[in-house]
Amino acid sequence: MRRFLDSLYRFGGYISALQLTVIMAMVVLQVSGRVLDNVLQALGLKSLGLQIPGLAELAGFLLLGATFTGLAYTLMVGGHIRVDLLHRTLPGSIRKALDLLVTIIALAITGYAAWQSTLLAYDSYDFGDLSIGMVPVPLWIPQAVMVMGLVWLVVALLDILSGLITGRITHIKDEAPLE
Repeated sequence: MRRFLDSLYRFGGYISALQLTVIMAMVVLQVSGRVLDNVLQALGLKSLGLQIPGLAELAGFLLLGATFTGLAYTLMVGGHIRVDLLHRTLPGSIRKALDLLVTIIALAITGYAAWQSTLLAYDSYDFGDLSIGMVPVPLWIPQAVMVMGLVWLVVALLDILSGLITGRITHIKDEAPLE
């Protein structure tokens, strides 16, 4: 089970990285097309009009996906920002209780967000909502990616909670528990 969960978190990280790479490629192509058009115009030739329609909107959807699909992976490798000035000075038993409390609160908030996002994605699908812009995208698609990322984060938080309860994890730390 441990291997499966670690693979699941890593897969989310890979999907997130892939989406960021696609954003970068689209921006590079857009900028290259504009540079080529400017060079052609400077030489007195007709520009080719190389543009990616709806680039900003598509990049926004990909960024949303990259953010949410990478949440669980980032949590499991200790990449989330933590302010632990108080945490590290506490005795072990109080620190463990605080870790349990914080994990339960994070789980409740993330579970609620996942549930509400699921309802939103279903409503968007049911009503056939499309994005406004040059490229009409069914809104349930990026919303479903957001739901998937939130569900992955719920699984990761449950993993941490069970680890704290069973003693597999002694405390939430900045080092990477992902094997």
